[in-house]
This record gives sequence, C-alpha cells and structure tokens, in this order.
Amino acid sequence: MSCGGHDGDLDLICKTLNTSAACLLLGYVSLSHAQPVQPLNLNDQVVTATRTEQALSRIASTSVITREQIVRSQAQSVSELLRGLAGVNVASNGGRGKTSAVYVRGTSSQHLLVLVDGVKIGSATSGGASLENIPVEQIERIELVRGPRSSLYGSEAVGGVMQIFARRGEGEGFKPYFSAGAGSRSSFDGTAGISGSQGAGWFNLGVASASTDGINSRAYRPSAPRSYEPDADGYRELSGALRGGYRFDNGLELDGSWLHVDTHSDYDSRSTSGATGRFAYSDGSQQVIGGRARFKPLEPWLVTLQAGHSEDNTDNFRDGRFYSRFDTKRDSFNWRNDFSVADDQLLTLGFDYQQDRIDVTDDYAVDARDNKGAYLQYQGRFGRHGLLAGLRRDDNEQFGNHDTGNLGWSYDLRDNLMLSASYGTAFKAPTFNDLYAPDTGFTAGNPDLLPEESQSYELGLKGEQQWGEWSLNAFENQIEDLIVWTGSSPMQPQNVDVARIRGIEGVVGTELLGWDVVSSVTFLDPQDRSKANHGHLLPRRAKRTLNVDLDRAIGRFAVGTTLYAASERFDKSSNTEAERLPGYALVDLRGEYRLDDAWRLQAKLSNLFDRDYETAQTYEQPGRAIHFTVRYQAL
Repeated sequence: MSCGGHDGDLDLICKTLNTSAACLLLGYVSLSHAQPVQPLNLNDQVVTATRTEQALSRIASTSVITREQIVRSQAQSVSELLRGLAGVNVASNGGRGKTSAVYVRGTSSQHLLVLVDGVKIGSATSGGASLENIPVEQIERIELVRGPRSSLYGSEAVGGVMQIFARRGEGEGFKPYFSAGAGSRSSFDGTAGISGSQGAGWFNLGVASASTDGINSRAYRPSAPRSYEPDADGYRELSGALRGGYRFDNGLELDGSWLHVDTHSDYDSRSTSGATGRFAYSDGSQQVIGGRARFKPLEPWLVTLQAGHSEDNTDNFRDGRFYSRFDTKRDSFNWRNDFSVADDQLLTLGFDYQQDRIDVTDDYAVDARDNKGAYLQYQGRFGRHGLLAGLRRDDNEQFGNHDTGNLGWSYDLRDNLMLSASYGTAFKAPTFNDLYAPDTGFTAGNPDLLPEESQSYELGLKGEQQWGEWSLNAFENQIEDLIVWTGSSPMQPQNVDVARIRGIEGVVGTELLGWDVVSSVTFLDPQDRSKANHGHLLPRRAKRTLNVDLDRAIGRFAVGTTLYAASERFDKSSNTEAERLPGYALVDLRGEYRLDDAWRLQAKLSNLFDRDYETAQTYEQPGRAIHFTVRYQAL
C-alpha cells in the first residue's frame, strides 16, 4: 500500500499495516491453538437486508455495529463508526459536525439509503442524510447492507442501505444511565436517560448534548488568500429520543419512536475577494417520527403496517444576517405481508408510498413529488442451498415507472463455509438540487437530468474456523447516467455515460495472544467511463483502505487501538495533479477501567501522530486530541 506524503514514522506505520493485513487475510492458519472468538457477528440476523425478521438466506454482505461496540470504540460520530468498515470511504468538510459523505463500494453518498427505526431520512434537496448530526449516544445498533436494494426500498438504494436503531429498553424494571465527557478543543458531551420493561411493554427515553470549539476547517489557499478565515469552527447539538412498544395478549405488537436533534455549526464561506461570507454558520434540526403495528390475521400470514415522518431543516447565516433556508419533509407508509408458505419458505408482498416536500429560499420549479412502489420477495432454503429473489415497480411522479430486481444464491460448502452469488439492479431519481438549484454563477441545476440506473454483480465466501471468522467479497457495479457535478462558472450536474466500479473486500476476526483482532481491507477501482474523463477515478474514493482493531481485557482494564490507512484519491473527476489528495495513516488509542459492572472510566487519544490530512480538498481534518468519559449503566 502506498500511503503517500508520510514522514519516516508514518511510513513505518504503513509498512506495519500492510504486513498485518497480509497476515490477517491468510487467516493465521498456523494459530490453530487460538481460542474461538466471534467478533464479526457474520451470522447475525440483519433485518435491513430483507425487511423481514426471518433471514432465511444470508446472501447479503452486511456489517453490524452493536451498542457495546459503540461504547468500546468511544466514537463521537457516525462517520467515525463507519470509517473502518469494509467497502466504505468517508469524506468530510472539516471536523465534528461538518458535512460528511459516505461512499459505499464506490457509489456516491446519495446512493446510500438511510433509515432510522424503519423510517427513511435524508434531505430531498441535497439527496444525502446528515449523518454528522446523528448523536451516537442515542444509537442502539447500526446495520449496513452493501449492494443494491432498490427491489426492496426503491430509489437511492444503489450502493447499499444503512439502518440506525435508537436505544431501547432491556430487562425488567427501570434502568437509568448517563455519561459525561470532556476533551481537547473545549469538547464536552453528556447523556442521560432511563430504559426498561414491564411485562409486555418496554421503553427508552434519553437526552444527549455535545459541543466543541472545533478546528479551523478551511485550509489556507495560495490561489485565494483573501478567502482564508483563521478561526475555529465550532459545533453544538442537543437531542432527545423516545422509543417504546407493547405486545398484547392477542399477538398485536405496537411500537413507536421519536428522535429530534438541534444543531449549530460554524463554517468558513468567505468569497475569493474576502468581502462576503464572513462568520458563516448554520442552525439545523432533524426529526424522525415512526410507528409500527404487527399482527397475524391468519397463522401463516403476518401483516406489518408502518408510517413515518422525517424532517431535515437548515437555516444558513453569513455576514451577520440570514442567507438561505433548506427545509425538507418526507412522509412515508409501508404495508408488508409475510406468508410462511412452507418450512424455510417465506413470501413477502408489500406496498410503499413516499412524498417529499421542500421549502427553500429560492423558488424551485418543483417543490413536491411522490413515489409509489410495490414489491415481491421470496426467501427459501433447500438443504444446503439458499435462494433470495425480489422484484419491484416504482411509479415516480416526475420520472415514471422503474422496474428493479435482485437474485441471490448461497451454498453451504461445509457447515462452516458458505459460497454466495448475487445480481441486482437499482435506480435513483435526481434530487431537487440536481434539477433546480438556482444559477449563482458558481453552481446551477440541470432540469434535463435522467435517473441513474445500475447493475451489480457479487461473489462472496465466508467461513468460521476455530481461530475466528472471515469473509471475502468481489463485486462490480455499473451505473448508467451517473450524476456528477462538473465544470465551472457554473458547476452543473451532468449524466456521466457509464461508471464502472470493481472491488474486493476482506474481513477477518480472530484472537491472537489474548487480543481480539478485527481487520478489514478494500481494494477499489471506481472508474469514470465518460468520454471526457474515461479511465479517471471517481472523486474522493480511495483505491485502497485498511482498518485494524485490536482490543484486550486485562481484569477490570481494557485497552485497544485502531490503525486506519487510506491511499490517495482525487477531489474531482478530472484527476489533475492539483486535485490529488495524498494517502494517510491514522492511529487511535483507547482504554477503560471498570469500577464495577455498572461504572466505566474511559479515555481515548485520537490521531496519535498528529497527522495532517484531507478527505475533501482544502478542508482540514482534526489533529491529535484526547477525550475522557465516565459512564453508568444500571444492570
């Protein structure tokens, strides 16, 4: 791996990481004496992959991040949690709370559909979900499913689907919890809540807050010295969450959830002349409300009704006054019917409805649209064989009918070794910004855009041995009419003829000399196949990434480290030398001490070697920082 732009110490780190990756991918076959561990949860039931609670087929490539893993990692953002997953690239416009993009298998951040407790979230104007504003202290579990899922979810699920589940109640009685933390750059955070259950009911109620002075997000540019604004760009958030449910004696299950987040984020937006855009900041809010009912009219027939409402609202201020507003609202409804037609045979029929509405400062030609979708899915097992097949038709108010489908097969070569293959298609409608963003002289929408369409192929192998677990996946994704913002004065979105993305992902988990080791590596070839940039790399995707997590418990102490490395990338499709972003390597250290089963003291040192790096050109990333946390969770 070429890490690029490193000093001697970091070169040594990169070499070490390469050696570690090679050894881990070989599986440490020689370590047959190692104790069995299951750090990867490869066989965990992932509801998001099939929209059902019965995962008869394990074909989808998935990752699960549990509450315990979140606490152990001491991550302060969703982006930080996702960064080390196989097939994932993260780009950020600065430090904590700044706009972030998540690229799954080389697809854009707009190709990742995000759900919170089953409710689709995201901005209808920009197309992406504001993951940087989702508080990790409110999260119970994250499921990431790689590959197209349009046959289940419709538009946006080109690269994958991620579902975030809010914290829920566990155990009888009432269980209070809280945490408090402080660290570098005047960073403070805290959470408090209570959860539990009583009989057939359960609930969780929590509040959380965080603030930081932040870093100077925008780097100095010699080409535009007057645009430089040497100030720290802070961030604040305050959130509340409520989730609960009840199961009646007749089998009816009701549950609901609410999440609300208010944010304030400073950012640099000075014009090249330095005359405007000073002291810029945004005040935003996100809200997700959902409710679900499940019941059985007949024994083999399970009905699920779910309704949801989400909002992504932002007010921007510059030069001491209001500048712009981007408010989006999304209402959704799903009716799903699961039929157990035979043992290990499940047929699912469903209907989706979604309406997006926007309220922005500038007049857009269209400010609302809806989408209706009907889908059919079959899951089954036949001895060692597994089968997953799905079809869907969407009726988009602006872009008409779109048919998508997927087909997957698995075969248990042995009890602990499974081969899988899958094929899927997907589509994505252009966002309101893509179509109708006003011409500012710098950017402008393009009302002539076509929807993106994709075809994906995947071959996977995963297994369990005495020494641990592993998985290996190879994939290819071809996207026609990929939307990329190109050009200048103004920059506009254009349909790229074809983008072809190929890659290999490997994940290994084992125990080595008392250490739990989880390593992931990704090799990616995200090619732009348009006439103008044929053979160039798609922007902000690293061709190689490596992540190694090491954790060990020593009595009441626990220590760990994360080593992450990414190769170079380019900021734009033109791939000029001026747009090259050097590779980098990061090392984080963490530790905790358990006073007893309920109390933890934690500390984390991030970016140990104070590495300077960028994931989006001219936007700085945080240097070395330390953070301390005390946690309490009633048992």
